[in-house]
Amino acid sequence: MKLPIKTRPLFRQAWPILLSNCSIPLLGLVDTAVLGHLPDGRFLAAVALGAVVFSFLYWGFGFLRMGTTGLVAQAFGRQDSAAMGRLIMQALYLALALGLALQLLRPAIPFMLRWLDGSPEASELATGYVAIRLWSAPAVLMQYVVLGVALGIARSQVVLVLLVLANTINILLDLSFVMGLGMTSNGVALASLIAEWVAALVGLYWLVKTCRELNIPLQRPPLNFKATQTLIKVNADLFVRTLALLFALAFFTRQGATQGDTTLAANAVLMQLIMLTSYMLDGFAQAVEGQFGAAFARSKKEALEVFNAGVVLSVATGLLLTLLLWLGGYQLIKFLTDLAEVRALAAIYLPWLWLVVPVSIACYLLDGVFVGATWTAAMCTSLLVSLAGYLLAWWLLQGFNNHGLWAAFLIFNALRGLSLGWVLYIRMKQNPYIEKLRSHKK
Repeated sequence: MKLPIKTRPLFRQAWPILLSNCSIPLLGLVDTAVLGHLPDGRFLAAVALGAVVFSFLYWGFGFLRMGTTGLVAQAFGRQDSAAMGRLIMQALYLALALGLALQLLRPAIPFMLRWLDGSPEASELATGYVAIRLWSAPAVLMQYVVLGVALGIARSQVVLVLLVLANTINILLDLSFVMGLGMTSNGVALASLIAEWVAALVGLYWLVKTCRELNIPLQRPPLNFKATQTLIKVNADLFVRTLALLFALAFFTRQGATQGDTTLAANAVLMQLIMLTSYMLDGFAQAVEGQFGAAFARSKKEALEVFNAGVVLSVATGLLLTLLLWLGGYQLIKFLTDLAEVRALAAIYLPWLWLVVPVSIACYLLDGVFVGATWTAAMCTSLLVSLAGYLLAWWLLQGFNNHGLWAAFLIFNALRGLSLGWVLYIRMKQNPYIEKLRSHKK
């Protein structure tokens, strides 16, 4: 079988992202190990509570990375240096403004942590942890822009370098502050703060240097809404979509919790395995974003070739991951938990992963396609429609308890892929290049 001609260059862009994504869980493991050896478990609980807050905040603002990738990739494909420079500066200004605006949330920190229902002692420690780490918000959001530019111009190695740099500094400072200086959760927060700012500054240095090499003019954008309307529109669509996705995941966790602590824990273990597979599949999706966006700006025929390459790599990886979960899923469950009742219950629901992972291949890949093409309104609509289907499926299947919840989650991911696939088919069907390809095959 002859592979699509874009398969090899797409894989070259994807492998650094795959490695960087695989390193994401490492930092959480180190934080847990460092604090887990302290005599008081409140410090570990405090970081766990604070991490939930930052997961919500930073994931919620992930649109800055995706929106920047699509718009920059298309300008890069058109070889429009002026537009690239304008987009980059607009995105950086927006990231800096949002990062500073997040400082206004400081008075609300105790209320956010109270909603998470931690103990008073852990919540008090978590308040200090969040207060320190919140100063890193401008750095994190500007990093999103840098990573978006890197993917947009097909420099995915930068993603790996910055993430490894941040994680290495963070881990070393974790050990120094907690094990060496006797600090606790505040030391972990300080380590994250320093690491995120160092990575941001290194990323900004790379960005300025690369723009000079590519003759991309970085000029202060005009301060008016119309000048940044496209960027704001794209990011607004992605923001709403992200909130809807966060709600879907939170709803899954909440419904599992209503069935008891053991079910909640079993679902959490299985969801960790799903997240690990999503990191792998997201590597190809993120590589497709930049490649598809640049190709889409030049020729929809070339964009279709990128898509075909993404299909081959994503399907092969997704099926391999499914096989690994089928052969070794229970061993992974045993690695993640020592609790016999949680292991036993997770094993009962493990077969759902054998369905969820392959079904999810389409929605991950198509997310990358739609980000690259900046069809963000369609992405948002697709997610909202899929969310409605998810909630309806859960309502109809709730009598089956946790099996019904997993079935609803499977339907949610299937609807995401089907709805995005239908929109892609309609838009490509109207494309004269596709019609020529069809007539040539006939």
